[in-house]
Amino acid sequence: MNDNAAGRFPSGFLWGAATSAYQVEGSPLADGAGPSIWQRFCRTPGMVLGGETGDIACDHYQRYTEDVALMRELGLKAYRFSMSWSRVLPAGRGAINAAGLGFYERLVDELLKNDIEPLVTLFHWDLPAALDDRGGWLNPDIASWFAEYADVAYRKLDGRVKHWVTHNEPWVVTDGGYLHGALAPGHRNRFEAPIAAHHLLRAHGAAVQAYRASGKHRIGLVVNLEPKYAASASAEDQAARARADAYMNRQYLDPVFKGSYPEELREVFGEAWPQWPAADFELIRQPIDFLGVNYYTRNVTRYDANSWPLKASMVRQPHATYTETHWEVYPQGLTDTLLWVKERYGNIPLYVTENGAAFFDPPTAEDGRIDDPLRVSYLRHHIAAVRSAIAKGADVRGYFVWSLLDNFEWALGYSKRFGIVHVDYATLARTPKASAAYYSKVIAAHAVVP
Repeated sequence: MNDNAAGRFPSGFLWGAATSAYQVEGSPLADGAGPSIWQRFCRTPGMVLGGETGDIACDHYQRYTEDVALMRELGLKAYRFSMSWSRVLPAGRGAINAAGLGFYERLVDELLKNDIEPLVTLFHWDLPAALDDRGGWLNPDIASWFAEYADVAYRKLDGRVKHWVTHNEPWVVTDGGYLHGALAPGHRNRFEAPIAAHHLLRAHGAAVQAYRASGKHRIGLVVNLEPKYAASASAEDQAARARADAYMNRQYLDPVFKGSYPEELREVFGEAWPQWPAADFELIRQPIDFLGVNYYTRNVTRYDANSWPLKASMVRQPHATYTETHWEVYPQGLTDTLLWVKERYGNIPLYVTENGAAFFDPPTAEDGRIDDPLRVSYLRHHIAAVRSAIAKGADVRGYFVWSLLDNFEWALGYSKRFGIVHVDYATLARTPKASAAYYSKVIAAHAVVP
């Protein structure tokens, strides 16, 4: 059967799963690592459900060989993980922690030994606490700090690692961490949010520049995209949709690909919207080799005068299936999103770097099975949506399910399970779910499996 046959994926398509450092590693201060803002945030009363922390998480730091063996058993071709900045540079810059860097070297070597391609994210929300003390993403110097850290990682691992990501979901960092205060570092300030967003983008550009100086493979950016559909044809709903789209989707991609911010952001932020020098956009607009797209749901948007600061809110859809995080299951949105990127920014190579769902997992059956039919259905239909986008011309080169393991879900603690592998948090035993078996069949068939 050729690659153009119904359901088949292109040759070389990369099938993987994803995690992030603070969500799975545990041992946050082991072997000389420094603290991150998430260790502080978790210890701030009322910020994380049940006061839970990532101190143990899935204990991936100690159990990575077991987890890599599990990846091989499932047939994964790639593993996307993030490095903890403060594990590598405890103060955020300056002295290198050889033991911390060595962990990632051992992990990469173990992956390669098992024919699994590593895809490394440099920043997945866990900023070193020492840098937060100096202003964090509000300090313009952070672009050079991030480039310094990135260069340490490149010089140690480039060659063995051939796919690098600068940031994961900068929108979440600024929206949750600086505008609404729901995530670390827990600020709620309309003036801070656009500043943090801009410095994240400058840091991305600086890290790409650093890679061009020493790296020899591929580097990109990962953003979470959520297609916005107007709730009606009214002018108010259409304008609300445009604001929501500019804020979540175009705020991070327009500067990277077009060298400017969407005009709607001036309306969103009002007097808090800064003017930035042209030289900043020259830095931000570094050519990248691929774009990672994290997709979970869509947003049907209506005008809402009481919703701050967008004056836009989501309309819940009748008869739709929703996940435990209250996200609508809408596979067509993934096809639409991948094609929108192609249409707006050109046919850059794309990876679906996260896609998955939190559903209630029933207790383990007597035979050891954990059946999660809603997650199986979610994966089936979203993988088909990726195939549809490819058939319509999108250059999608890989798919990574979120997540390999049930893990620490940020402010939600351990209350939501996204994994295709169940983790018993009391014993840390891993048990592949039915969704893992299904995904293994997809990988083996290199095609959508009914």
